Amino acid sequence: MRNLSLIMILLFTIVITSAADKAEPMKPALLVIDIQNAYLEWMSQEDQAEVFEYINASIKIFRDAALPIIRIYNTNPDYGPAEGTEAFEFPETVPVLPDDPMVIKNYSNGFKKTDLQKILKKQDVNTLFLCGLSATGCVLATYHGAQDLDYETFMIKNALLSPNVEYTKSIETIFEALPYSALRVMINNVK
Repeated sequence: MRNLSLIMILLFTIVITSAADKAEPMKPALLVIDIQNAYLEWMSQEDQAEVFEYINASIKIFRDAALPIIRIYNTNPDYGPAEGTEAFEFPETVPVLPDDPMVIKNYSNGFKKTDLQKILKKQDVNTLFLCGLSATGCVLATYHGAQDLDYETFMIKNALLSPNVEYTKSIETIFEALPYSALRVMINNVK
């Protein structure tokens, strides 16, 4: 019986080691979702300053590592905000660049009827980190859309907004949002 247990442990170790050897290296991108001027007034004001510090710090980590940062904008052809208006834009304090890929969506899920999947495939991305708003809406929908497409997906803790700070905290807890310190370590170790 003891020999059988040892054999089972040995086989389990071989299977785990073999699977780990075949794991793809992480190829991450940051999705900055819907932090447009038009929507900020609808979000909790209680934590907004802190959230933008975390969003900007996350952008800096990806920028320093020369990793993709994708800007996602929400609009609707019937009621806006219209592209090119101040309401459509991100706040000037957010350090996105014009050459960061831009996705404009009409649905909550950033993948639905957009070029997001094509942009990510072109850059060989397999892991996504999400920040922005709303934690209870578009971030959550994009998170599920990414998982449906087999991306390793993480929300960044304290870099999410929603109309209610308690709802945001619930989403961060339920979906085990990644602390900023863990994000920093993961991105700094990308090969």
